[in-house]
Amino acid sequence: MELRVKRLDNAKDLPIPKFMTKGSCGMDLYANVNETLILNPLDIKLIPTGIAISLPEGYEAQIRPRSGLAYKNGIALVNSPGTIDSDYRGEICAIMINLGKDPFEVNRGDRIAQMVINKVEIPRIVEVENLDCTVRGEDGFGSTGL
Repeated sequence: MELRVKRLDNAKDLPIPKFMTKGSCGMDLYANVNETLILNPLDIKLIPTGIAISLPEGYEAQIRPRSGLAYKNGIALVNSPGTIDSDYRGEICAIMINLGKDPFEVNRGDRIAQMVINKVEIPRIVEVENLDCTVRGEDGFGSTGL
């Protein structure tokens, strides 16, 4: 499997995504901002990464939070994980939110998120009148206990 990465013209100085250790499954993504951006508590901002990718059909990229930013600063991604479809060719962005108590700075080149590539099944969709029965049935949230 090959991941093709295009560095956008305004991000030639930023690294392309890379695995930080041999056992990593998430590649770090970098902030493509021109000036320091302040993310105040409960602010939501779209942060560009300066890259676009080409995935083969049958694969997706998931954009996920970095655990260190989440634990130390309360920084999360609103739509976690964000899905990048195999036919999308635009700039990848991260929708960041500050769930912490203090303002958080995002600077050019900061590692802001991680990208994980997954193989996906594309099902054949079949409309039916009835679904098969299970023990749980239609019981929803909390139906299996704590």
